[in-house]
Amino acid sequence: MEMAEEGYARRLRHLLVAPVLRVVLPLSFLGLIIFCVLCCWLPAQQQMLQPPECDVAELQRLRQDPRLHWQGGPALGRSFLHGPQLDNGQLRVQRDGIYRLHIQVTLTNCSSSVKSLVSRRAVLAVGICSPAARSVSLLRLNFHLSCTVSSQRLTYLAHGDTLCTNLTLPLLPSQNSDETFFGVQWVHH
Repeated sequence: MEMAEEGYARRLRHLLVAPVLRVVLPLSFLGLIIFCVLCCWLPAQQQMLQPPECDVAELQRLRQDPRLHWQGGPALGRSFLHGPQLDNGQLRVQRDGIYRLHIQVTLTNCSSSVKSLVSRRAVLAVGICSPAARSVSLLRLNFHLSCTVSSQRLTYLAHGDTLCTNLTLPLLPSQNSDETFFGVQWVHH
């Protein structure tokens, strides 16, 4: 008789607990999904709307002359500045750190005759030109027999350093932002 009562009690518990589990488990799962959305997905969406935490710039050409002048901002499409500033067409960094610097310059109207005669001597130079007491060459790229040069490097820059880019010879760089661009990205203290 005791075993019959035990079996009956077990079935009764099962009959009472089963409907509760059918409601509690899906609600718990739904609660977990809501929690993940509120705690994980929404902050990630808000972070995408906020500006990046590091200094970054991607610039386009401004004027046609041997000293390359740059411009940046949302009105230019793919060009932007966050942190660094433009000072008379030159990029000035606002905080110390290690930066990834990248540049590409394509010569305008670069034909086979121009390549063989002039581009061998054409040089693109990137350096720190301010403060004047601390002038430093960062990149020196020869065109050789090409119409385009590009490079990137990591370098330490200090607050206030202004990066200057120069092109030797009377060659002009392309105004096309796909062919001629310059940028930096702060990567570490």
